[in-house]
Amino acid sequence: ADAGKLLVGFFEPNGKPWGIDGIPHNFSFDSLPEDFDHIEPYLSAAIERMPVLANVGLQLNFNGPESFTPDNRFHLGPSPEIQGLYVASGFNSCGIESSGGAGKVMAEWMSTGLPAGDCWEMDVRRSMPFQRNKRYLYDRTVEAVGNLWTLHLPHKSPKTARNVRVSPLHDRLSAAGANFGESAGWERAQWFGAPGSPNENHATFGRDEWFERSGAEHTATRSGVTLFDQTSFAHLLVQGSDALALLQCLSTNDVNIAVGRVVYTPWLNERGGMESDVTIARISDEEFLVVTAAVQRTRDLAWLHLHARGAGHVSVADVSSGYTTLSVMGPRSRELLERVSPADFSNEAFPFATAREIEVGYSLALAFRMTFVGELGWELHIPTEQTLGVYDALVAAGADLGLAHAGYVALNTLRLEAGYRDWGSDVGDEDTPLESGLGFTVAWDKREEFIGRAALEAQRGKPLRRRLVQLAAPDAKSLMFGTEPVWRNGILVGYLRSAGFGHTVGCGIGMGYLNSDTGVTADWLSAGIFEIEIAGERYPAIASLRPFFDAGRSRVKGEWHDAQKLIAPELLNAGAHP
Repeated sequence: ADAGKLLVGFFEPNGKPWGIDGIPHNFSFDSLPEDFDHIEPYLSAAIERMPVLANVGLQLNFNGPESFTPDNRFHLGPSPEIQGLYVASGFNSCGIESSGGAGKVMAEWMSTGLPAGDCWEMDVRRSMPFQRNKRYLYDRTVEAVGNLWTLHLPHKSPKTARNVRVSPLHDRLSAAGANFGESAGWERAQWFGAPGSPNENHATFGRDEWFERSGAEHTATRSGVTLFDQTSFAHLLVQGSDALALLQCLSTNDVNIAVGRVVYTPWLNERGGMESDVTIARISDEEFLVVTAAVQRTRDLAWLHLHARGAGHVSVADVSSGYTTLSVMGPRSRELLERVSPADFSNEAFPFATAREIEVGYSLALAFRMTFVGELGWELHIPTEQTLGVYDALVAAGADLGLAHAGYVALNTLRLEAGYRDWGSDVGDEDTPLESGLGFTVAWDKREEFIGRAALEAQRGKPLRRRLVQLAAPDAKSLMFGTEPVWRNGILVGYLRSAGFGHTVGCGIGMGYLNSDTGVTADWLSAGIFEIEIAGERYPAIASLRPFFDAGRSRVKGEWHDAQKLIAPELLNAGAHP
């Protein structure tokens, strides 16, 4: 019936929200009133592209609404609030072309309880409660339509509906030159420009100011001491006489630790994939503080609530708003903290993976000796109302130590050098701890069973045909950002899950799962010739099962070694320029 006709459609950079006050129950594929003022610029552009349209009549002007999500990604998967309810919505005008795949994914998910592949970017559990706010949705929708087709530059964040969730330190960091990006609604410092400089909001694919600034922060963390505002962490309090039993069931690691100790552990599904990875501090015999990433807040809270049903006397509470997290990282972090606190920060009194309540300035903080950057450091989990006092005390005391601020771009490049995994990038719900190089987190001898153990036992002691590998490209001129293909002897064997520039090791580095039917072993890696394809060009690469910086974790242990001497020798031999 449509033969001989031409369909012309538009995607405007600024959308026109509709339905904020509710959508009629009987509305289904209906047309909204015509609005030629809104489409006239795009119709004129179409006529300029195809002049014959100027002399063709319009048989039908269909003004139909589409559903857009705040981040332009689908909403798929199990509802975090209602057990047994699955969601498939928010298709961002891509519903017809995606319907076959979406239907398959949902059928598999609903019938087995797990998606067949990694669907985290589309998982409805990434959404935050505030994103139901009507004013937020109205303002973000204006931008979301245009963002569907724009270039997604590194570290780019939306411009609308911002400052929804801000750290108590937001104004202090802004004055210090912070360039903020958004994650789960949080305003987070990506890197720091000159004090008072404008917020550029996003970066580029080139080595522009963001690269130089974040590189300086990276170097400052390796050589001195820096502050990272990580207030976006979610804090989940698990209490009760059965709290330990619940966490032992969820965790691969042994959570039956002494009061005042901290443990890092994955949480698995039945196939052994990592539903999350968290840090758990035992605050008292029956009280545990679970710390997780901002984007995992809804997912992890739902996972706890799901398994707490029928688990006995246990309660779960989201106490995130009660804490600010300020991380003090670098070889001089102990020296800085000793200036503002009477606590003993020595290795003997405050060993790694310890939690202590300490005095800082006039305030108190729960200090974890943990790190995500591969350096000596402490995370300070501070009561929200005491944050500014702690921050000001640290800044004043660190002036002659060269104390610097650092953002999340440097955090990422530092952790890549040290080989730390990032959930959602390097590990997810189809990646087991053994494949991910996290076998050390599995307490095989603990008395309690944990979810996913049977799947891990099936892999235990056998060659792994898929493993997360560290990769470096010493000669690459272009920067790497993740998803770059990896070749071995001319055969595609995987791709990078995350990547960045290692300013200490002097080249681009990343992590990716490589595949081999005979097993991904150290011998298989050393026998191959590897390349990473960046922007269409292949560069020689080095593959390793060990981190490229401080594989022995000496700096984390508080042992001082020159950073240059801790770089993997294969990088130096290949011509990397630290």
